Amino acid sequence: MSIWQQIAALLGSFSQGTGLAGGIASILDPDNWAPGGREAAFTMSIIALSAKMAVADGVVSRREVSTFHTLVDIPEGADAHVDRFFALAQQDVAGFDSYARKVRKLFADSPATLEHVLDALFEIATADGFVHGDEMAYLEAVSEIFGFDSVRFEQIASQHVLLPTGNRDPYAVLGLAPDVTDDELRRAYRRLVAEHHPDRMIAKGVPEELMGLASAKMASINTAYRDVTRARGKRPALVSPQST
Repeated sequence: MSIWQQIAALLGSFSQGTGLAGGIASILDPDNWAPGGREAAFTMSIIALSAKMAVADGVVSRREVSTFHTLVDIPEGADAHVDRFFALAQQDVAGFDSYARKVRKLFADSPATLEHVLDALFEIATADGFVHGDEMAYLEAVSEIFGFDSVRFEQIASQHVLLPTGNRDPYAVLGLAPDVTDDELRRAYRRLVAEHHPDRMIAKGVPEELMGLASAKMASINTAYRDVTRARGKRPALVSPQST
């Protein structure tokens, strides 16, 4: 049974009150997702966190929903189940902490995976071009539950701030200062690739359907490294997200 079939089975038919759909509170209780397995619980937690991120400022924009769909590979036929769960989770931002704790528990041994989740939430928050104060507070609260301190949160946040040119600061994305040496730049790039490569995420147990999270991170890292090395008059040797 695929993750999406597991999600459909867990949801049941809300309109008929079957499965776990006897009440919204029951549907949205992550402790009820255990029978679906680790992957289903992680996927549903991401959906719930994303939905509540989108509604944090009180308004869910089409761009926010569209951004979510670009990060999660939802197969044809499963959209209705995911969208229904997404809509239920949007009804109230309350309770997001239970999903965040579930994700941290599932991937306590993989900070990179938790960072990918936070990156995805930032992508949704910035989809409409402006991060509302309530959205930033939501992101900070999730970050704290994930175990990131305020300094690390600011570092991650800086990776999503757009410069006047419309691009992101490549040094912020790489977590480096502009005066870093070329050797330090290469070492930092290789370390980031090793930490965030999709192959590593799969090995940690992240479902393949959520590889959009890792691929987006790798693309951001590659773009930043390319921009910095080209600005220094050098040719970048990039690692493909599909390579092992």
